[in-house]
Amino acid sequence: MTVTKRQSSRKSKLPLHLMLLPAVILTLIFAYLPMAGIVIAFQNYKPWLGIRHSEWVGFDNFNYLFDYPDSRQVILNTLVIAGMKIVVGMIVPITFALLLNEVRKSAFKRTVQTLVYLPHFLSWVILGGILIDMLSPTGIVNHVLVQLFGIKPVFFLGNGNWFRFTVITSDVWKEFGFATIVYLASLAGINPALYEAAELDGASRWKQTLHVTIPGILPIIIVVGTLALGNILNGGFDQIFNLYNPLVYHKGDIVDTFVYRFGLEQGQLSFATAVGLFKSAVSMVVIVISYFLAYRFANYRIF
Repeated sequence: MTVTKRQSSRKSKLPLHLMLLPAVILTLIFAYLPMAGIVIAFQNYKPWLGIRHSEWVGFDNFNYLFDYPDSRQVILNTLVIAGMKIVVGMIVPITFALLLNEVRKSAFKRTVQTLVYLPHFLSWVILGGILIDMLSPTGIVNHVLVQLFGIKPVFFLGNGNWFRFTVITSDVWKEFGFATIVYLASLAGINPALYEAAELDGASRWKQTLHVTIPGILPIIIVVGTLALGNILNGGFDQIFNLYNPLVYHKGDIVDTFVYRFGLEQGQLSFATAVGLFKSAVSMVVIVISYFLAYRFANYRIF
């Protein structure tokens, strides 16, 4: 009887496994098979010699990485930009979700939510072109600053400090609408009886927010925050690549763009692979730690 049940269960799950099979095959082909190329990081790789005949140099590429003058600045840029994106990218959607949750007109609430959600679907290729035009010294933003406030034109994409500010702000503007959905869903799960009890005790809306709303969504905030640590070395290649230029390399160059320039533009494939492998190794350690923290403080686990 037990064997029959097992066979029946396997047959019922077979269509689900078949649906999953194409995704598994694509993952193996495009994510796991290319990992064999990691060996390039330990070679003086020459494309015309191939992996089998290129000179083996061990950890020389990694030593060069830490000795290279710009590598430390690139890592620092990545940590600063990615860290600020994580911090501001959590504060803004949480605040917006709390404010939107207080809106009682559902039609207005849905309209606003849809409008702030739309930028998420625009690629950085499109937004990059728009921002370059708008933020140029002769663009509309500087035109408004000069005409209305008498401020000298600001070179947003040509000054390192302003570039970081622009990158972080534009990324938060693009993604906070999508992140807000997570917190709104969490807010919807709070028991309304808690608000009724707090109101009977004389708590104002602000007190209800402090003592009911925020504690109610605190677990999801911890989960999102800890899991976001896994992206601490992902500064956003597509955004940076479409916005940066040689004038802001010292403040805007991140690990991914650094690898792109050295690997594809300058042909230093072994060094670029070593940098990418170093980033992946550090990211893996951070992801493991973040999942442990998510389980420790929010009881979140994948399996």
